[in-house]
Amino acid sequence: MRIAHLVSERSTCLRRKVGCVLVRDRHILATGYNGAPSGVKHCAELGCLRQKLGIPSGERHEICRGIHAEQNAIIQAAISGVSINGCDVFCTTHPCLQCSKMLVNCGVFTVYYCEDYPDPLAASLLAEANVRTVKMEVKW
Repeated sequence: MRIAHLVSERSTCLRRKVGCVLVRDRHILATGYNGAPSGVKHCAELGCLRQKLGIPSGERHEICRGIHAEQNAIIQAAISGVSINGCDVFCTTHPCLQCSKMLVNCGVFTVYYCEDYPDPLAASLLAEANVRTVKMEVKW
């Protein structure tokens, strides 16, 4: 989980910095952090549209320039040609519903996370798909 926290420091999101590490057999397969797509301006440059509009965390994800950390980790694995089927996820924050659906379809076994996220449907979907979730207490 320390590596996920370290990866989160690269985030360009003004509201929440999230890091994600995909692991199988104790080997890191890919990492990701939340932020704007490659080649476009970051929220640090333009400001946060969601914040300006008063949109609460966990709602209206489509009104955001950023890609979630889990999505970026999946994309990084795909670009590199690395199968993530059967991996575990270490993420600083519990995945949202959209990321949870992607992780289920990637064949993820367990999601380890530190912070909760206000999206009860995500937790329900992961449980229904038999993806184990483990909240970790991190002390360092």
